[in-house]
Amino acid sequence: MNYVFCTEESVILRVISGIAKGHKLKTLKGNNTRPTSDKVKGSLFNILAGAMEGADVLDLFAGTGNLGIEALSRGANSATFIDKSSDCAAIIRENLIHTKLVDLATVLTGDIFRMMSKLANEGMSFDIIFLDPPYNKNLVEETLNCIIENDVLKRSSIVIAEHDIDDIVSDEIGVLKKVRSTNYGDTVMSFFMVVERQ
Repeated sequence: MNYVFCTEESVILRVISGIAKGHKLKTLKGNNTRPTSDKVKGSLFNILAGAMEGADVLDLFAGTGNLGIEALSRGANSATFIDKSSDCAAIIRENLIHTKLVDLATVLTGDIFRMMSKLANEGMSFDIIFLDPPYNKNLVEETLNCIIENDVLKRSSIVIAEHDIDDIVSDEIGVLKKVRSTNYGDTVMSFFMVVERQ
């Protein structure tokens, strides 16, 4: 697969709340990338407010690190960022240094699916997983299946997939069940929770 997984563009992004509140995040220029807007991000984190403190977070297709950095600012214990683009990985590191959150973070560059296998081999698991893959590539369900197969979930994990309104995303995928779906124009946030563990 030769997808460019960086998902942010040259717009003004900032940390909305928490210890890094107000810090602007560096972004990448270009027309082929897409940000998670402050409006959508604010709504997302209001929904997740009770789950953030002390959470271990995985940010897939991480772009500028917008979501993982917001999670760290709001009290997450750690954040692991994965993006295929080395340019995105460099931006994430710069943003972590700027927000003084670098000590809580790990940034991995490479294919999302191979990197998740690496995390599984290291015995890592996460409370909250964000995924924001390129739209219209049928990557949401593929990524959710990869998350399940690599067993990086905890019993109470929450997985949030950002996707286009026209993307087809099943209500149940393995041990994950969609519990909420919120539309923001053409963008949808689908929330999944673990419903059964072996």
